[in-house]
Amino acid sequence: AFILHYTFTLLHYYTFIFISGFIRAQVPPPVTPISTGRVVTSNGLSVHRLSYEGQVIVVSWANYGRRDKTTCSHGRPVSQLQNVHCTWSGSMNYVTTRCNGTNMCEINTNMVCTCDPSVCTYLDITFTCVPAIHSVTCQESQANLQCGEGQVIVVSWVNYGRRDNTTCSHGRPVSQIQNVHCSSPSSAEYNNCTVGASNTVFGDPCGGTYKYLEVVYDCQDPE
Repeated sequence: AFILHYTFTLLHYYTFIFISGFIRAQVPPPVTPISTGRVVTSNGLSVHRLSYEGQVIVVSWANYGRRDKTTCSHGRPVSQLQNVHCTWSGSMNYVTTRCNGTNMCEINTNMVCTCDPSVCTYLDITFTCVPAIHSVTCQESQANLQCGEGQVIVVSWVNYGRRDNTTCSHGRPVSQIQNVHCSSPSSAEYNNCTVGASNTVFGDPCGGTYKYLEVVYDCQDPE
């Protein structure tokens, strides 16, 4: 079974406003409340699906393992609930690669490594749903983020790399689109209105792979 708990929160980001061809730092406006969710899925269920039409998913935390003795404990022997320090270090990368920036993703818990076969494990995900625009820019092109006059750009998630073998794949050799676990840890440092999707800007997280820049953002009215 899974536990689905929704709360509401306010997210604050550094925002930028485009005026007369220049980028000017702007105090973040109050962001419209967006849903924040937590999903816990027992490893007895093979697939968990997140789906939110008209919004995009931004995962803030994920863990596959066990951190307490009560979650997903029904019907389990005590011996399977004792190890509360069970964590798979690849949990966050596994979930964010599949879910961030999309409005639907499926996580196959049978594909996730478990830290101890004798422990009843579960997948614990904390995420937010953002009413946002998902921009994709192929490598060596310019990402132009645009909002209406008088609005500011609020960036919620950025990645430079490759997460599938179909995006920005036209005319590319197979060898350049096979690595689908490629991301740049420095991506989130860039919030400008116009950003070059290049190794010069973000570094090269995976040599030999043709990459693309993904940006999830929303247009807000300044206060």
